[in-house]
Amino acid sequence: MNAERFRDRWGVPHLRAGDPLALATAQGRVTAYDRAWQIEVERHRAQGTSAAFLGADALGWDRFARQVRLDDTARRCHAALDPATAAWVGAYVAGVNAGLAAGAARAPEFAATGLSPGRWQPWTPLAIWLGHHLLFAGFPSKLWREHVARRLGPDARDLFATDGPAVAGSNGWLLAAERTGTGAALLAGDPHRFIEDPGVYQQIRLACPEYDVVGLAMPGVPGIAHFAHAGAVAWAITNAMADYQDLYAERLRRQRPVVEALGPDGWRPAHTHVETIEVAGADPVEVEVVETERGPVIVGGPDESSAISLRYPPRVRAELGFAALPELLRARSVADVDRALRHWVEPVNVVQAADTAGGLLHRVAGAVPVRNPENGRGVVPAWRAEYAWRGWYAPLPRADVAGRAVMANERGLAAPLGVEFAPPHRAHRIAELLDAGHAWTAERLAAVHTDTYLASAGPLLAILAGVTGLGPDADALRERLLRWDRRMAADSTDAADFAVLRSAVVRRLAAHPALAALAEPPAYPEVFAPWLALTPRVGYALSHLLGGARLPGVDVAALVRTAAEEVAGAADGQVRWGDLHRLAPWRALPDPDAGPGPRLGGDHDCVLSTSSVPGVTHWCFRGPAARFVWDLARRDDSRWVVPLGACGVPGDPHHDDQSPAWLAGELLPVTTGWEKLTEERDEH
Repeated sequence: MNAERFRDRWGVPHLRAGDPLALATAQGRVTAYDRAWQIEVERHRAQGTSAAFLGADALGWDRFARQVRLDDTARRCHAALDPATAAWVGAYVAGVNAGLAAGAARAPEFAATGLSPGRWQPWTPLAIWLGHHLLFAGFPSKLWREHVARRLGPDARDLFATDGPAVAGSNGWLLAAERTGTGAALLAGDPHRFIEDPGVYQQIRLACPEYDVVGLAMPGVPGIAHFAHAGAVAWAITNAMADYQDLYAERLRRQRPVVEALGPDGWRPAHTHVETIEVAGADPVEVEVVETERGPVIVGGPDESSAISLRYPPRVRAELGFAALPELLRARSVADVDRALRHWVEPVNVVQAADTAGGLLHRVAGAVPVRNPENGRGVVPAWRAEYAWRGWYAPLPRADVAGRAVMANERGLAAPLGVEFAPPHRAHRIAELLDAGHAWTAERLAAVHTDTYLASAGPLLAILAGVTGLGPDADALRERLLRWDRRMAADSTDAADFAVLRSAVVRRLAAHPALAALAEPPAYPEVFAPWLALTPRVGYALSHLLGGARLPGVDVAALVRTAAEEVAGAADGQVRWGDLHRLAPWRALPDPDAGPGPRLGGDHDCVLSTSSVPGVTHWCFRGPAARFVWDLARRDDSRWVVPLGACGVPGDPHHDDQSPAWLAGELLPVTTGWEKLTEERDEH
């Protein structure tokens, strides 16, 4: 049969076709129609051509994409695909190309920028996937640790150990049948990413005679990789926080016409060529692309005193793991999911899965190289053989599930594979909440998703409790905060007062002479700036810095006392946290007239992880990009929600119709009965 397209009441596309290739074409076509602007921006970002219509603000990313050889890596990975997977990806691309013109015609951003829809290449979905995940492993944190070690000494390298301000994370948990009220397992979670408009996840259903899968796809990529319910089995992931990308200090010299790099075997020729980046409203910019035997040079170059190359698995192996995607769609059991994950490469994830026969899975999937532990801590010399890669970590860690399993980017299952992990607060709180309840259902789990208890407030409050000599206003502030329930609820005035005090402490600590050497970031490309700014680093590591990693020469009690006196007059118990903590989604084409976004509860270390940057802004840029609960007893009892809506077109009824539910912490029903859906017969 030809592909059929249905929608539920929220505009979510449900696609049905006679075979997987026709279904992939239909997925590409509906994605182009619903998300044309979004996926064309991502295509251009992957190519390093976005500045041509977005202007100079996009130049930093385009330069990095060219230097890291993102598009070329995607081409290599595509060329290495098995024929069946390549055909499946090709069918998706054909659908995108068939639907782009109609999609662009309804998206006002194309006219606003003068952009015309382009033509997708067979490897474009791989390039988009790599563009989304290349920074997931946080290799720029190695630049930061190198900066700290050089300025404060090697012993200070781990002072700021925590998940950084630009690292994506997630919550996830699995409840075995004996812990639920349904007689089958429940699988739940919420991926934390920068909140984007349109949203980074696409709710979709893909059905053909071989499978029927509902889940959260990534626009521009076929299948449903990370969060899906296939009826008999469901799966979900979080970022494993594994370390699998290395930075090498390179010695380069220009021997006309060749550039050479010093490696363990002496000077060897490097690949070089020059590319031109077009910039809207400005002159074109030339970029020299250099690649050594370690990898592409992303800092410096042949004519500078220092250069740094990046070695990352997809470039080394010519694999992203796309062969897993069609295999996952066909999965009927956790054993099938487990088997499909043998292909997985990028990014490295902690995976949970459950099936209707009682099978449970909790494991790490991806490609992690075996090498010297120092590779994970900073930049290592390219010319020394002891820092070369020596094969791949295998087998990857896995664990049995006894009643329940929790994953929240903490130092747990993936501990042998990483260096820095998220603080344990979210994982511990989820476990505590789950253990306090019984007979869990999908609907009841919304209370876990939206819990606002902030355990990381403890170190600051403990210091505040012991401070002496406060004035009347500051003393009143202290008494309020010591009585506070530590919930970052949107309507809480105590939460707002805590956040104001925390920001003052962060700013004073960042300005302290003990950290003065870190105030000026190193001269690295601007794309790495979020990892190299001192105040955000202090803000996210504050509990660590006030607790077990005290800075030499810093009287934290005096610092907290001064901060409390500073903010006491303004922190009068009248402002609510949600008045300060506003959603600020990222848009490729910013709206200069946009006012403050909606009010939010939560905080970085809450289960409701809505991240601001303490000491810089209370506004939220990163949070739950979706929430879901997969019910293995009955798929239609599953629940999900996204921050905006199913459609990426401004003004469409389904552009932001899920926002009220997302803001209220509600989950919407997953509807799969075809008779309850509305068929769309128009051609686009």
